[in-house]
Amino acid sequence: MSDRYQDLAHTPVGKFLVNNLGLPNPPRLERWTPGAPVVDGTVLVAAAEGSTLAPALDEALAALGVATTTAVADEERVKGIVVDATGIDTPAGLDQIQQALTPVLRSLSGCGRVVLLGTPPSEADTAGRAIAQRALEGISRSLGKELGKGSTAQTVYVAGGAERAIASTLAFLLSPKSAYVCGQVVRIGSAGIVEAPEVDLDAPLAGKVALVTGASRGLGLAMAQTLHRDGAAVIGLDVAPLADDLQRAMASIDGESIVLDITAPDAPQRIASYLAEHHGGVDVVVHNAGITRDKRLRNMKTENWHKVVEINVDAPARITAELLEAKLIRPGGSILGVSSIAGIAGNNGQTNYAASKAGVIGWVDELAPRVAADQITINAVAPGFIETDMVKTIPLTIREAGRRMNSMAQGGLPIDVAEAVAWFANPASAAVSGNVVRVCGQSLLGA
Repeated sequence: MSDRYQDLAHTPVGKFLVNNLGLPNPPRLERWTPGAPVVDGTVLVAAAEGSTLAPALDEALAALGVATTTAVADEERVKGIVVDATGIDTPAGLDQIQQALTPVLRSLSGCGRVVLLGTPPSEADTAGRAIAQRALEGISRSLGKELGKGSTAQTVYVAGGAERAIASTLAFLLSPKSAYVCGQVVRIGSAGIVEAPEVDLDAPLAGKVALVTGASRGLGLAMAQTLHRDGAAVIGLDVAPLADDLQRAMASIDGESIVLDITAPDAPQRIASYLAEHHGGVDVVVHNAGITRDKRLRNMKTENWHKVVEINVDAPARITAELLEAKLIRPGGSILGVSSIAGIAGNNGQTNYAASKAGVIGWVDELAPRVAADQITINAVAPGFIETDMVKTIPLTIREAGRRMNSMAQGGLPIDVAEAVAWFANPASAAVSGNVVRVCGQSLLGA
């Protein structure tokens, strides 16, 4: 759906009004295109005293083909800044973050990236280290709201032993693939998986099989297309009324179709049988299918409460349990859930939807350590305001508020959510599990 305000803000008259009236100024976000480098520019690398990630960081950036520097000359511009803060073990030591960033932030290009690397506070051996490492989140979240011009800031915690599994996360967060991800915290190795294989950067999912539910349109279609772009053979699933749309969508990416209601009692077994018979298993399972039935709780009908929870979280949990029980998700596989910022911050008139999407987060938290022994990951994306056909039905004032109340001052695109799913699904992200990452432009709602 076209964002007319954004178009207006980039005209001469619009720029004048935006600058003089203090109106939101949505930048043109850069998004990745096939064949483009991971980073179109240079990344400045800095480290706090006593930090330990330098060898792994240098190796990862070199493997990704990213040009790096340790100093910025006058008038020079950089596309990204990475600060290794793993050595900071006292609150006073946080001064090093300020001293590293303040002199160079004006050198950051538009749609630039800042990534702070730390160690999980849960692994801290002293109170000072726990304080300092947890403080990184406050720095990156605030910085994400300060940078403007489409630039982002994130914190990445690297668990002990997972140092050499950081490349895929750096590739995502430093590249235009993370255009609508800002102020997020990523944990690598937190579920106990600390190693990741090397993969083809251009086709990381070559030879893999991916199942995407709700794949006929919107977010699901974008996910299916993006996983196919990365080399996967895609199986799309949707309900009977959308069968024609689904078959056209899958035909466009040489995919396969399953027409099925995921809430049917035998749905888990039917899906498992199809995957076993046609592919001998599956590598990526994306539970995207979902619905809304909005009413305030005082007016909520039991059937609408039940249906939303059943489709959005209960059916994905049942299907996944069946696939795991049948050993159909192969080692190195990925399970992806779709949560929402509504599941984090709540939303007026969406108690059922928020319950289901918060439930997805609980499901990820519970399942991540259980599947780690089989080298399987589970993560979730939590979209904010994304420009899909659904937003056309939202009243204008609410739609505009949803678009502007984030650090990017605009809605995201389906590809933004799909890129996050593809990052999680990448075999090189094998140490990234148990995460819930918001794709919301750093919405003012939630954390």
